[in-house]
Amino acid sequence: MYLVFLFVDFAGQPINNWLPESGRSRAKAMEDIQNSKDYRRIDIDQVGVKGIRYPITVLDKDEGEQQTVARINMYVNLPHMYKGTHMSRFVEILNEHSRRISLRNFSEILEEMKARLNAASAHMEVTFPYFINKRAPVTGSQGLMEYECTIRGSLNSGMDLMLIIHVPISTLCPCSKEISAFGAHNQRGEVRLQVRFKKFVWIEDLIRLVEDSASSDVYSVLKREDEKYVTERAYQNPMFVEDIVRDIAQKLNTDPNITWFAVESENFESIHNHNAYAYIEKHKT
Repeated sequence: MYLVFLFVDFAGQPINNWLPESGRSRAKAMEDIQNSKDYRRIDIDQVGVKGIRYPITVLDKDEGEQQTVARINMYVNLPHMYKGTHMSRFVEILNEHSRRISLRNFSEILEEMKARLNAASAHMEVTFPYFINKRAPVTGSQGLMEYECTIRGSLNSGMDLMLIIHVPISTLCPCSKEISAFGAHNQRGEVRLQVRFKKFVWIEDLIRLVEDSASSDVYSVLKREDEKYVTERAYQNPMFVEDIVRDIAQKLNTDPNITWFAVESENFESIHNHNAYAYIEKHKT
């Protein structure tokens, strides 16, 4: 036996809002405000979600895969006739890829963004810490080195993929070494390398290329024997920021897989009240 209560107002009319959701009429669909017309007639170049913190799996040259946490931005274009985009669909697409994001499936995700959001262009940026188990040069003591990496992609009429890495380095000043009776000032620095490419590239290979172009690597674990080696290696290999970007550019110029690159080097000067900086950008034919 079922009891049905009908609530009425003082005029004798039913008050449907008192009924539970399951008991109301479903004839009227929820209005899609995003697809309603906008009369300002202004296209939006990029609209979407920004700053998503998301666990992902990236490819690791030595271990196969690496788990990390990324900061993700996802955008599409929006034609002037639509009021808004559907924000929840961006996160749905991430979830459907089971946290697996790499250079190999980046274009697939962008294609899906265009299709699901009825867009002419799609853009995504994935920034994440990447860790390499690095051995000290003499003792072999192991420690994890962190490198900030970004995969940036855009899909318009064609695909544009870019890999960006930040590599900490150590430099020793050639001028300081030349003019001093003994010693020379050295400091930590950072190289920011951006590349476009024809086929897949390994993050580890680009990091190694940068570190080989510095006065010395930076390590997370160094024993006394290692410190001696690193100090003397830097002293025997003095580098201006100009030297670093030129050496990296020279190596990338000979790599047929790299189609474009931008490399910048910044020294966090130890004896100056400023940083030293150099930048090279090259479109290869």
